[in-house]
Amino acid sequence: MGLHPKPRDLNKVFTDNPLELSTRVIDECAATEPTNRVTNKLSELTDGIAMVESFSHMIAFKTEEGLVLFDASGKQSGVAVVDSLRKWDTSRVHSLAYTHGHLDHVGGSGAIVADAEKRNFVPPTVFGHENVPKRLARYKDTDGWNTIINQRQFGGVSPKHGMGLTGQSPSFVPDDTVWPDVVYQDEMKLSVGDLDIQFNHGKGETDDHTWAWIPQSRTLITGDLVLWVFPNAGNPQKVQRYPLEWAQALREMMTYNAELLLPAHGLPIEGTERINRVLGDLAHVLETLVADTIELMNGGYQLNDILHMVKVSPDMLELPWLQPLYDEPEFVVRNIWRMYGGWWDADPASLKPSPRGDLAEELALLSGGANQMAERAEKLAEEGNLRLACHLVEFAATADPKSKTIHGIRAEIYRLRRSQESSLMSKGIYAAAMRESEGLAE
Repeated sequence: MGLHPKPRDLNKVFTDNPLELSTRVIDECAATEPTNRVTNKLSELTDGIAMVESFSHMIAFKTEEGLVLFDASGKQSGVAVVDSLRKWDTSRVHSLAYTHGHLDHVGGSGAIVADAEKRNFVPPTVFGHENVPKRLARYKDTDGWNTIINQRQFGGVSPKHGMGLTGQSPSFVPDDTVWPDVVYQDEMKLSVGDLDIQFNHGKGETDDHTWAWIPQSRTLITGDLVLWVFPNAGNPQKVQRYPLEWAQALREMMTYNAELLLPAHGLPIEGTERINRVLGDLAHVLETLVADTIELMNGGYQLNDILHMVKVSPDMLELPWLQPLYDEPEFVVRNIWRMYGGWWDADPASLKPSPRGDLAEELALLSGGANQMAERAEKLAEEGNLRLACHLVEFAATADPKSKTIHGIRAEIYRLRRSQESSLMSKGIYAAAMRESEGLAE
C-alpha cells in the first residue's frame, strides 16, 4: 500500500503534517505525494492524541492512568515505533487494543512488553475481538502455508522500505506476540482515566475487526476498514472477506459525524464532511460490487463471465483513497461469488477436472508441441493480450517443465505482466512466477 510513490515534484509544497496533507488531498481529490507513509515517525495530531506512521500505524492517547494504544505495528517495526512513542511520552502503557489480528498490527506487541519490563511497568492489558485468538491459533495451524503466501505477496517489496515483510523467521506468528487478555463479542465499553472508549465489532477485511469511538474528541479509530487504497476485500490468497458487512460498518461510522478519523494505514482525516466523503465512497463501491455481482449470479452467469462484466467506475478508482494499489475490484468479485455461491465457478468441466498435466499435454499435442504453444503465448504478449498469453505459457511449461526455452519465455511474459499491474497482490504473484521460471531457465 503506497509502496511505490512517484518522485516528488520540487515545484510543489510538501508537508510532514499528516492532517494538513489529507485535508489537501481530499479537498483537491488529488495526491502529489504518498498517502501511505512508512516513516516510523510520531505526529501529535491534537492535544494528547498521536499517530506513529508505519507499515501499520500505532495510535496513542494520553490519560491520567497511562497511555492507551491501538495496534502495535509489526514485528520488524515494533521497536522503532515504540522508540518514537517514548520520545513523546514515557508513561506506562495502560491498555493496548487490537483492531484485528493481522501480524502487521499485533506482531510488535513484544516490543511494548519489553519496554514495560525495561521501565519496571506492569505490562498493558490487551483487548480484542473474540476472533483474534482464533485467528492466531489458525495461523499456527497453517504456519507453512502463511509463510509461503506472505513471501509471494510481498516478495517484490524492496528491502529499502525497512519493513522486513518476508524476513526469515522460525514461525509465521512471532513468539513474543501478546494474545488478548480481554475479548468481547459485539461491543464493549472501556474507561481509562478520563478517556471513554466504545469498541464495536465489524466484519470487513477480517472477521475479528474492531472499530472504536472516542466521544470526548469525537474520534473514530477505524483500523483496516479505511486503508487509503481500494478496500482489501478480495485478496486472492487469503480467507473470506466481507464486502457488504464492511460497507455496513462504514455506514454506521458515518452516523457519528466524527471530527477526527484515525486509520491503521494511510492518513488521518479531520472534519466531518471529509470523513463522511471518504467513508461514503468506500461503502458505495463495495455495495455496488455486491449488488452487481449478485444480480448476474441470479441471472445464471458463470464466474468467468461475471469477472469480465462487473466494473467500478474509472472516476472512482482515480480518487486517492480508492486507487487499486493493494487489492482490486476483480478480486472482490471472486470473494462475493465465494460467499454467496460457493467454490465452484459454474463451468461443468471444472467441477471434477482432469490432472492439469494431462490437459497441458493434450493441448500441446493439438497445437503442435509445447514450444509452439509457448511461441504463440509470446506473440500474444507482444500484441498486448497478456491474459490469454499467461494461459498458454502455463500449459506449455506444464507440458514440458524442463524446457529452459519455455521457462525463458514464461519469465519474460510474467515480467511484462507484472509491469502493467497496479495492485501489489497481482504484482507479487506474477513476480513469483517470473522468479520461478528465471531459476529454471538458467
